[in-house]
Amino acid sequence: MAKELVIVESPTKARTVGRFLGKKYIVMASMGHVRDLPSSKLGVEVDDGFKPTYVIPAGKKKVIKEFKAALKDAKTVYLATDPDREGEAISWHLLQAANLKDQLVRRVVFHEITPAAIKEAFDHPRELDLDLVNAQQARRILDRLLGYQLSPLLWSKVGSGLSAGRVQSVALRIIVERARSIRDFVAVEYWSIDATLAKQGSRAKSAVFKASLHSRKGEKKKLTISNETEASGIVGDLAGATYDITEVRRKETKSRPAGPFTTSTLQQEAGRKLRFPVRKTMMIAQQLYEGVGVGAEGEVGLITYMRTDSTNMSESAIQEARQYIGQRYGKEYVPKTARIYKTKAKAAQEAHEAIRPTSASRDPETIKSHLTSDQYRLYDLIWKRMVACQMADAVYDSTSADIEAPGRSATTYVFRATGSVLKFPGYRAVYIEGRDAGEEQDPARAPLPVLNQGDTLDLQELNPDQHFTQPPPHYTEASLVKSLEELGIGRPSTYAPTISTIQDRNYVRKNGHLEPTQLGEIVNDLLVQNFADLVDPGFTAQMEENLDEVAQGNRGWDTVLTEFYGPFQAALAAAQSIPRISIPSDEICETCGKPMEIKSGRYGRFLACTGYPECKTTRPYLIRVGVDCPKCGGDLVERRSRKTKALFYGCANYPTCTFAANQKPIPEPCPECEGLLIMAGRNGVKCTNCAFKAPLAEVQTSEEEPEPAAVEA
Repeated sequence: MAKELVIVESPTKARTVGRFLGKKYIVMASMGHVRDLPSSKLGVEVDDGFKPTYVIPAGKKKVIKEFKAALKDAKTVYLATDPDREGEAISWHLLQAANLKDQLVRRVVFHEITPAAIKEAFDHPRELDLDLVNAQQARRILDRLLGYQLSPLLWSKVGSGLSAGRVQSVALRIIVERARSIRDFVAVEYWSIDATLAKQGSRAKSAVFKASLHSRKGEKKKLTISNETEASGIVGDLAGATYDITEVRRKETKSRPAGPFTTSTLQQEAGRKLRFPVRKTMMIAQQLYEGVGVGAEGEVGLITYMRTDSTNMSESAIQEARQYIGQRYGKEYVPKTARIYKTKAKAAQEAHEAIRPTSASRDPETIKSHLTSDQYRLYDLIWKRMVACQMADAVYDSTSADIEAPGRSATTYVFRATGSVLKFPGYRAVYIEGRDAGEEQDPARAPLPVLNQGDTLDLQELNPDQHFTQPPPHYTEASLVKSLEELGIGRPSTYAPTISTIQDRNYVRKNGHLEPTQLGEIVNDLLVQNFADLVDPGFTAQMEENLDEVAQGNRGWDTVLTEFYGPFQAALAAAQSIPRISIPSDEICETCGKPMEIKSGRYGRFLACTGYPECKTTRPYLIRVGVDCPKCGGDLVERRSRKTKALFYGCANYPTCTFAANQKPIPEPCPECEGLLIMAGRNGVKCTNCAFKAPLAEVQTSEEEPEPAAVEA
């Protein structure tokens, strides 16, 4: 008996979809793309309209063979790959590879793997969208033209094993420019003056509050105090002054919940709250999307599709969330009308939904026992964000007061105090959005006592405080994703691989934040000087918009490639004449006494004598962390596991000394036994020799990071 054949990408997705469809269907997994451009050559006929030559990788020939065998008994083929350009292209390549002709082929699209969504998709199949396929082809060919021709230039001018890319090179430039702005930042001194005040005659702690010097009376501009002399002069002028409240302003303020997650905002929030790298976030999100066994329910998709730049939510999902909120928290937590969030991305793709739980009633606690720890934490984050986004505003009673204090010099100074009280928590009962360094923090402030115009206050303390302006913060993975999205660079599917690539190429080091390496800065400078358009954020964003137009059927994919390729070829030809760039090190060759330079080879970076070819001395390049080995006194250096590539810290004298630690050592010794301290979590330390544990701040004597340096292995 003929059965219906369904194709998805992964075995997990196949199991979940197959369970919902029943025995009438055979569900197979393509294991991702079944065709690609060849790895051994360019694979693009530039002079023939950029015609690509696709090959079936050796590992996918078995998949095609099994697919063709299943076709013999199938009357209809349903292509159920992911609902985006990549998924559309996987389906198209599968048909081309199998040379499918007779069977009826239908494309089915769903954004969540639930019985209702699967039924709806199979009730309303469509044809393959060749505009989406062409947009994906254009992106793939564009990246091949760029990477296949620009990477060899980097090999010849800098070192082997390097690469450049349309998105990765712009991301590197953003990180390098931020690091240099921090490096070049000149701090400017400024002072503040705070008054600790209390209601006259009151000794209650609740009557004490702080007010900050704001301005001189009659001036709207905030008073700037540049140095200690100016601050001391104002404090002296205020000696013996009275403090009287001249104005009190009370108002009700509200804050709205953040919208449901997109790929970008999920990666950012998981980075802030869960400390997940973007790659880990996407890996776990895919598990939740493709299906997890939850007891009697069996395998079911717990969240909607995780690659999206849309904040849209289906009407049924909104109504289910509002009903749940009313039942769980009360009617006052349900706003009068449903909240609709506008997508910020310039071209949110293919009518996706936001990332949300497939059922608001599937509370994280009820399924916790069926999930891994990381699955639970990410699902909990997604669930809370979605429920909170449909809840009522948080309401505050906010108070601000102006306080005048006449100085001896006839100048009257205005101090200002502000405070707020949370009157109604609203969405905050479920979820509060995280913040990056440098962003305005949560609106809740310490409350003020009851203050009235005309009240005289007692001064308890007048405190001048020195400050210095701060440089912009280093990028984290989360804040880099935010910047890439704001600049229109990349799309939901590219953020995680981009960040992974620039770290894998040793262009960027992750040290709590992202820092460019010496190699990263050299590669960036070469690209900026010779391929200005390629690494220009505006140019790259425009290229993304061009690809969006191809997906919408408004632009030819070959036109996009033609417009790019001519200027790129001219820049590439001009760059061939630039001299090879040497990466200096602080090391001296022990054979001939000449300086050594850092080179990249097949197995990574190494040190080589600048006297080559007369002197062929080389040695491993290791990054010293500035801490001595507790066993032999040698240098502790960064190392990577050969199998997993995971970073760890070992002795430079290996194999003579085998000491190793998985967490980064710090320079300060253990205060109890003088042993080696290593990081424990983000803000803690522990001793490798005894049971001592403490917050990092309690033992750290210097905030400076040791300078990376090469050492002899």
